[in-house]
Amino acid sequence: MAHGEQHEFDDLLAVEEPLEIRLGLEQGGKLVHRAISITMRTPGHDIELAAGFLFTEGILQYCEQVETIRHCGRPSKDKNLQNTVVVELASGTNVDLKRLERNFYTTSSCGVCGKSSIEALHTGAKKLSSDNILLPASVIRSLPEKLRKSQSVFERTGGLHASGLFDVEGELELLREDVGRHNALDKVIGEKFLAGAMPLRDRVLLVSGRASFELVQKALMAGIPVLAAVGAPSSLAVELSKEFGMTLVGFVRDDRFNIYSGRKRIAF
Repeated sequence: MAHGEQHEFDDLLAVEEPLEIRLGLEQGGKLVHRAISITMRTPGHDIELAAGFLFTEGILQYCEQVETIRHCGRPSKDKNLQNTVVVELASGTNVDLKRLERNFYTTSSCGVCGKSSIEALHTGAKKLSSDNILLPASVIRSLPEKLRKSQSVFERTGGLHASGLFDVEGELELLREDVGRHNALDKVIGEKFLAGAMPLRDRVLLVSGRASFELVQKALMAGIPVLAAVGAPSSLAVELSKEFGMTLVGFVRDDRFNIYSGRKRIAF
């Protein structure tokens, strides 16, 4: 409705469906499948999403720990996809079963939901080196436009978050979109994890919305030294970035940005 006029038309909407992540591991000499997470996500790149989730939660550390990742179970509305992913571990891989006992139900809006405490989110991230990159401020200012131009689904629906991984020259290397900002990032990290490319010491991450505590935590697990956000950071995000030596910038838009931590990595 606009100016009192009413019109009927078809609108394109971002797809949101549940994805169950199961872990296949040996127990008592048998292969057992354990459901460890249900997340509301946009279908696509589910394999990377599952791998990224397990890595950023500290359950997996190396791609060699994964034997196979596959879809199974009930089909989604898109008959070419399924809403369950099973990650079967390589023989001899040990995981922290106590970590798996936490309730990992997550929603598209907040991946932290269901975790027992803030302390439980410190999943083994290491403090970042402060001398790995020096990034021109002009590169940071250029990132949002490059991200937006590559957001094909957002252009059609206006309803998705995006995470983009850039090199130090500001060239877009990898982009993923999802209704959940944490899912979009897990898809990016998962692809790099499965390729054996961790840690991402010389990469810059741009997220389309705000910088939450969990996005900082996931980026830290991947060793990403610079996290930029189009929106604002939360207070916990700033605290965590300072604690682990990450460069965190927010409000990257209109040819400006704010630096909240890690000023030494940015050259003016």
